[in-house]
Amino acid sequence: MHSASAPAPRPTRAELSWDQRYHPAPCPLRDDRAMDRSELAALLRQARTRIKPRDVGLPAGTRRQVPGLRREEVAQLAGVSVDYVVRLEQGRGPHPSTAVLTALSRALRLDDNDRDLLFRLAGSAPPQAGRIAQVVRPSVLRLLDRMVDLPTLVMSAKGDVLAWNPMAAALLGDFSAVPPARRNIIRECFLGTEPGRVRFTPEELHSVGAYGVGTLRSAKARYPDDPDLDRLITELRTHSSEFEQLWHERPSVQWRSATKTIDHPELGTLVLECDTLLVPDADQTVVVYSAAPDTPAASALDLLRITGTQQFTDHT
Repeated sequence: MHSASAPAPRPTRAELSWDQRYHPAPCPLRDDRAMDRSELAALLRQARTRIKPRDVGLPAGTRRQVPGLRREEVAQLAGVSVDYVVRLEQGRGPHPSTAVLTALSRALRLDDNDRDLLFRLAGSAPPQAGRIAQVVRPSVLRLLDRMVDLPTLVMSAKGDVLAWNPMAAALLGDFSAVPPARRNIIRECFLGTEPGRVRFTPEELHSVGAYGVGTLRSAKARYPDDPDLDRLITELRTHSSEFEQLWHERPSVQWRSATKTIDHPELGTLVLECDTLLVPDADQTVVVYSAAPDTPAASALDLLRITGTQQFTDHT
């Protein structure tokens, strides 16, 4: 006989990691045969070794003993715990949700074929047509990698920051430190708890909010069955009275600003030109910050390239 003992107290929801909160223990009746754990583990390990830290705006360091990203860096980019990544790579992880698979695909820069393979090996159907593209194609990532002296972002049709270069992180902040669900500029505009570095006048702020609502309305018309878009809109309508009011007003999406004012903690106020390049077949945008030659803003960007990105090359 085993001696009786008091059950251990259950952790509160706040004490659980992101993947534990949103991935409860699998049902005992669930069929594990649909998930090929060994092949999934091999794919994740191989994909991790192919990515250089600087490719995803992370510190390169000088004392790396293995090629590619570390497991903790993949976990940081995907918004899951390190233990979760370890278990998946060792072939003993739970069934990942579609949200986690999407986050891993984005973190590991998988192309469409490898992304679909990842989903199938995990026992899930690949993303269907009619969903907003959350994975940046390799050719656009190569373009991002070449923009070494200009802050550059890639954004989805609903405002998610999907990829960025070290200059963008140095200018706007470390996106990898932000949970993936909060890497959405429209959500942060209405529900963000910390001030961002982009500054707006009161008039501009209203226009930015109206533009965000118009962007989501336009995305809803193009992707009526996208569940992540529906969740984002529901969250904003539920928790932001300003968003709910603008949603009913149906504002135009035509407003754009050719310049952005950045309040940088070391360089002070920078007024930069902001251009948006379209990737039509993926319905994504590439946002590039620049400055005219021989201007104070151009000198500030030069300084940022030298000093502001040192953390991405000098630290481990």
